[in-house]
Parts: sequence; C-alpha cells; structure tokens
Amino acid sequence: MQEHKKIPQITEEEIREGINQCSRQILRILPEFTDKFQTAASKNLFYGKIDNTDWTNGFWTGELWLAYEYSKDDSLKEAAMIQCNSFYERILNKIAVDHHDMGFLYSLSCVAAYKLTGNEKAKDAAIMAADNLLTMYRTKGEFIQSVNMPDNQEEYRLIVDCLMNLPLLYWASEVTGDDKYKNIAITHFETTSKVIMREDGSAAQAVLFDVNTGEYLRQYTRQGYSDDSSWSRGQAWAIYGPALTYKYTGIKECKDMFRKATDYYMKHLPEDMIPYFDLTIIEGDDWPRDSSAAAIAVCGMLEMAKHLEQEEAEYYTDIAKRIVKSLYDNCMVRDPELSNGLLLHGTYCCYTPYNLMTGDNGRDECCSFGDYFYLEALTRLMCDWKMYW
Repeated sequence: MQEHKKIPQITEEEIREGINQCSRQILRILPEFTDKFQTAASKNLFYGKIDNTDWTNGFWTGELWLAYEYSKDDSLKEAAMIQCNSFYERILNKIAVDHHDMGFLYSLSCVAAYKLTGNEKAKDAAIMAADNLLTMYRTKGEFIQSVNMPDNQEEYRLIVDCLMNLPLLYWASEVTGDDKYKNIAITHFETTSKVIMREDGSAAQAVLFDVNTGEYLRQYTRQGYSDDSSWSRGQAWAIYGPALTYKYTGIKECKDMFRKATDYYMKHLPEDMIPYFDLTIIEGDDWPRDSSAAAIAVCGMLEMAKHLEQEEAEYYTDIAKRIVKSLYDNCMVRDPELSNGLLLHGTYCCYTPYNLMTGDNGRDECCSFGDYFYLEALTRLMCDWKMYW
C-alpha cells in the first residue's frame, strides 16, 4: 500500500507547534474545567460542563497531565489533582461505575497521577477501580461484560473498547503483586481476539453471549454502520488494544491481531487518511469522518512499533507520522473562537438504519477522546513517553 505516501510526514517543528497549540488551548479553558468536566462531545464545537459521571471524563484529566508534562505549568498539575480527588470520591461512593470503562476513567487520571507524583490516594483510587472492573468478569463466556448486568441477556456482551481498559488490570497486578488482575485481563483479551476479529482483519464492535451457558451467539454493532461493517473507532481500539496487552504480557497473538487490524484499517482509508465513522463508507457518501479513530490508531502503531523488528517498526511509524500530519493540517483547532476543543471532525455516535443508535450525538464535532489521543500521539512523536496506560 503506497497511497499513504501522498501525505508527507509531520515535521519535528510541526509536532512541537501542535503540542504548543494544544497546551495553550487547555490552559485557556482550564478555569472552566477544573471543578467540572467536559461533555463527551462538543455541541457546535464547544464542550459543555458536566459533573464526574460520564465514561469519558478521564480523557480531559489525561490531557491535563500531558500538557503538564510538556509545559511544567503547576496550574495544570493542581487542576489534575483536584480532578483525581473527584475520581477517588466517585469510586469510593460507586457513582456511575457500573460499566467496564474503569481504564478510560482511572488510567488517565489516577494511574497517571501516581506515576507522575507518587500520590498514594490516586493509587488507592485506581486499585479500587481495578477491583470494580473485576466484578464485571463473567466465567460463563470468560469475558468482562460491558455493563454490570450479569443476568440480562440483551447486555450479556463484550465490546471491542474494553481492550483499552485492560492496562488498568495489568498495572494493578504490578503494584499489588496480585496476579488476579492480570490473569483476568489476559483471559478477556484471549476471548476477545477469538470472537471480535473477522477473517479479513475487520473488527466487530460487540459480541453477544448466551447468559446461561456463555456460548458465543453473534457479532453486532451499536455504533458502526451495520452488524457486518467495521466501525472506525472500534477498529482503532483493535489496533491499540493488542499493542498495550503485548507491552505487559509479550503474548505473540497480540502482534498478529495488531497486524491484521492495522492492515485492514489502512486499506479502507480515504486519500487524506482520516476515516469515515465506519470503514465501509466510501468517499462521496454523505457520512461524517472520525478524526478520533485516526488519533487512536496512531497511538497503537507507535506503541507496537517499540516491540517490532526495525523494518516493520519503521513502516508503521512512517504511517503514523503521515496520519498525524493530516490531523495537524486538517483537523487541529487553531482558533479558540471556533472551538474550545483540540481536534475537529470527530464523531461520537452516528445513526444509521442498520445500527442501534436512536440518533446522532457528536457528529462532526470535537470528542474528548479524540482530543486526548491527538495530544498523546504528538507527545509520543516528540519524546520517549512513559505512558499512563
């Protein structure tokens, strides 16, 4: 595949300017979003303020930590610690934690805080979150359920996103010395790799199991175009997730899954390398892009490149630098009057006649996860980043 060669690699100067621009934007809106969190997606390109109750709140705190690492501005550290205290109270009092997204919430907030500052309260919060995640493991089917509804047949499922929650469990085993976290994470990964991937390298979003027997029933989608399509953000999770599990476990199958998922992803990109919200969409169709999927995929490529032989590592790094160049040129927010986000042209949810969405949400907007992964991608390209995952 040589199509991606049409876009140049992002330069070191552009990487630094991108991080500078993102950091300036984050500092600009910090007073609004210290005691409050951003909505999952913007509306008319501006985020609203919410309490710490959504699955996406950790991404904003992660942005604060990334910007702090770059700028060393103590106001960012102070704000991030205020938010970590909020995360401590959230898990202690079990506020909106009846789902699997503990990694999205706590790896980027409290694990990051512990790694960067040694804060014991943040460590305790993250371990409590890992314990909470374990309660969603189902022996019938051997997977982590996406919501804590063990007797509900319609919800007896795993979704591809959960690959990104597993690092919280790997980390918990490292800091506690208890392998129970890591063992469940590995089991969930092995189940996911067997049931989520198709022969052509595409990834389904969700897999349903029989609530009584744990038997695999079917693949389907709630956010992709249709049950047999490949939702772009889900495909990106299938790229980044195996890279993270490989980092912690060295399981050979992680590389195989990564290669298949990445190759499929690359073959279904438009010329500018910013995917439509579903990879089955072709250019000219009236569907939105999803820049967040591009940013996630880049982070996965850059992480896995650390664990590959030189030629293959250079191949995926080259692709990543070209995708980030397109994001930098076509999607990065440069005017604070236009948006209070970092990355334009994201899609949170897109209704189609063939998925289970009831309507659009965050269509062609900024998305908190897109902002975070864009800044993570720039950070990875600038330095040997010690990741929060």
